[in-house]
Amino acid sequence: MNFENAVNIEDLRRCARRHVPRAVFHYVEGGVEDEIGMARNRSAMDAVRLLPRYLVDTSRRTQVTTLFGRQYEMPLGVAPMGLSGISRPGTDLALATAAGRAGIPFTLSNVSNDPLDKVVEAGNGHVFFQLYPCRDRALMYATMARAADLGVQVLMVTVDVPVHPNRERNTRSGFGAALKLKLPYVLEAARHPRWIIEYLAHGGVPKFRNLLSAEVTAASSAKDIAIASGAQLADTTQTWNDFEEIRRRWPGKLAIKGVMHPEDARRAVALGADGVVVSNHGGRQLDLAPSPLETLPAIRAALPESVAVMFDSGIRRGSHVLAAMCLGADFVFAGRAMLYGAIAGRERGAARAIEILKREIDLQMGQMGCASTDELGAKWLL
Repeated sequence: MNFENAVNIEDLRRCARRHVPRAVFHYVEGGVEDEIGMARNRSAMDAVRLLPRYLVDTSRRTQVTTLFGRQYEMPLGVAPMGLSGISRPGTDLALATAAGRAGIPFTLSNVSNDPLDKVVEAGNGHVFFQLYPCRDRALMYATMARAADLGVQVLMVTVDVPVHPNRERNTRSGFGAALKLKLPYVLEAARHPRWIIEYLAHGGVPKFRNLLSAEVTAASSAKDIAIASGAQLADTTQTWNDFEEIRRRWPGKLAIKGVMHPEDARRAVALGADGVVVSNHGGRQLDLAPSPLETLPAIRAALPESVAVMFDSGIRRGSHVLAAMCLGADFVFAGRAMLYGAIAGRERGAARAIEILKREIDLQMGQMGCASTDELGAKWLL
């Protein structure tokens, strides 16, 4: 099947799987340890019951949704994804371009591979920037300042990676930032000549071009890149004081990503956060953490209506977006669902993923009897 003929996100997933070697796909697809968290994300979605109302005129359905004072064409954006260039060179640019043309936000990670300035230009004013706090505070503040200078208006600070997780799929394959694969995976990779040609043509292991670290940008070998980037990001000393300092330095809207507890959400807002992203990192960090869908209602109830509550993790269908919004989210982000499209077909593949989800949202709203995303809320839940 070609990505252009994909009917749903699962079709795009199959297309993406065919394009990349097994170890790379495991990196994209995998969770942590027994991958219970990923399964819980899906089971929590499956448990939601949307209660339709009929004999309602929905002929003028609209998905236009406001986030941080700006209108977007649908209530869904692209979540930040690190090292996406390992799956296909230029993936960040492809996703940003597709999102910009669709009128939705794209979030670039500071451990992404395409340069921030080019991504901001490609995103047509719709680019957010995601920050993993790092050990070198001066480096972190310089990265933030550069994003602000380039016109980025929303900073998303990810706080749910205090230590590197135990991703056993990667351990088995030998996959890491250095991409030093074991022999069986190297042999399997030979079955994907198109991926190998692209990989080698773009210089091999992609660099983390938005860390702004001399050690990372100057590194020539995969091993040096892995060591330099790991040293920058591995930091268990981050506290609320650091978040407060980020708020003081960042001139735009500030969101905290990875919040799962209402008290953490309240504290972030008290320190100046404009929004929170309820997320378990797609099931890639703490395996026994709850699904963010389970904690979302309590976090929404704990915060003023003026604070944007966003959702991330496990989005595969338009109905999942609506379920999250009915449970309290003002806006939703999807990661892997968008990445499958970009792997399968670059910008056009990413656009196809967005198109599929937008159509599904529209059809589900029509089936529910809901004419506008502004109407979504608990009244639609059984």
